[in-house]
Amino acid sequence: MNDTPEKPTAAEKAPAKRTTTEAPAKKTAAKKAPATKAATKAVAKKTTAKAAAEKAPAKKAPARKPESRTAVVRRARRINRELAELYPYAHPELDFTNSFELLVATVLSAQTTDMRVNQTTPRLFAVAPTPEDMAALPPEELEELIRPTGFFRAKTKSLLGLSAALRDRFGGEVPGRLEDLVTLPGVGRKTANVVLGNAFGVPGITVDTHFGRLARRFGWTTQEDADKVEADVAAIFPKSEWTMLSHRVVFHGRRVCHSRKPACGACPIAPLCPSYGEGETDPEKARKLLKYELGGQPGQRLKPPADYPGQPAPPMAPPAAAS
Repeated sequence: MNDTPEKPTAAEKAPAKRTTTEAPAKKTAAKKAPATKAATKAVAKKTTAKAAAEKAPAKKAPARKPESRTAVVRRARRINRELAELYPYAHPELDFTNSFELLVATVLSAQTTDMRVNQTTPRLFAVAPTPEDMAALPPEELEELIRPTGFFRAKTKSLLGLSAALRDRFGGEVPGRLEDLVTLPGVGRKTANVVLGNAFGVPGITVDTHFGRLARRFGWTTQEDADKVEADVAAIFPKSEWTMLSHRVVFHGRRVCHSRKPACGACPIAPLCPSYGEGETDPEKARKLLKYELGGQPGQRLKPPADYPGQPAPPMAPPAAAS
């Protein structure tokens, strides 16, 4: 029997080779692990960034390029022409038959609608048709007559004061000069320009809340003060246009370009407006925001001009009888 150990066969050596081969495989897997973690981190970071971007507020549209003075004037005058076509029937929305009635109605229109003034003045003028008559009214009676317009105590003080001034200083007549009108109690440039433009044919720009708002939206001015707005707009338009420009802009402000929800999607001059988009741009939704005759509703005057296309305002309901 041969005691010398036999050399291992090739088959017996194979398991050792397999063991040697498996070790590097594990090493390779270990090397790949960090790369997988890094990729996972990168994906997570990208997802987080995307979510943050979606939550972040949308970037504002780039600021419009400043217009030259010439471009501002041209665009402003084109807006005026477009408004003239849109509102060929534009007019003062206060009912009046003479300069005194217009003056009183304009004073009463502060902090209320022209419709409410028009519903109130028939009773007032039936009792006090002249400055002399109004100056003679007891304050309590005048307060009661104008109560529906609001701020009736302050307005009563103004009406009694201006009526007495007209009686004592101007022979019972409303003066036709700006410098005289603004000396009357309760009468400023806005009221004076309304009276001058519509009772005396003297051109004037009426800067009420509607006119000031639209002048800024149209880019005609950046001012908030009414006198400064008037000066800026007066420098853009010829004097002959001032009174009718005022009516057109105020009409548009009351019917389309409202303070809180402008009907941008139903606005015929939207292509000319640098503030387009401040209000509702959907055409159907915007049409529902239109007011007065454009919205199929009554206007503000009980006695509108003959060419007014809408319905007249309803008269005020008579006061309830005391029980």
